[in-house]
Amino acid sequence: MAPAEAQPDDILDSSLVDLNTFNQILEMDEPDDHEFSTSIVFGFFEQAQETFDSMDAALKEKDLETLSSLGHFLKGSSATIGLTKVRDGCEHIQRYGKLENIDGSPEPDEDLCLERLTEAISTVKKDYEEVETVLRKYYEQFD
Repeated sequence: MAPAEAQPDDILDSSLVDLNTFNQILEMDEPDDHEFSTSIVFGFFEQAQETFDSMDAALKEKDLETLSSLGHFLKGSSATIGLTKVRDGCEHIQRYGKLENIDGSPEPDEDLCLERLTEAISTVKKDYEEVETVLRKYYEQFD
């Protein structure tokens, strides 16, 4: 008898992944075939790495507008698969890049925003690595 598949709720931490959103993606998989969700999740991994590279370059250039745009982009794609901590961190990147505080109020100090961006990007990368590890572990059971 084959071992039972671990369910997302068994492996995925709800502080990292919105299980309702992630389960909706899993529902689009064919029975006994996780090709659809695998392509979505692993496609996101590639996209996130490329976006982080672009963020690093924009940060080096102190290009706040590009950082805001990249934060917005990654926020949307991470929200699509339910990666809540990554999504929330990208919201911070988006706001700081717009010279705003977290609450959306203006922050005219560009140097302060760049400092906050550096910290926010570092945090998002750590949160991303944590959730990537967990999701890869989840999908390993289907190999």
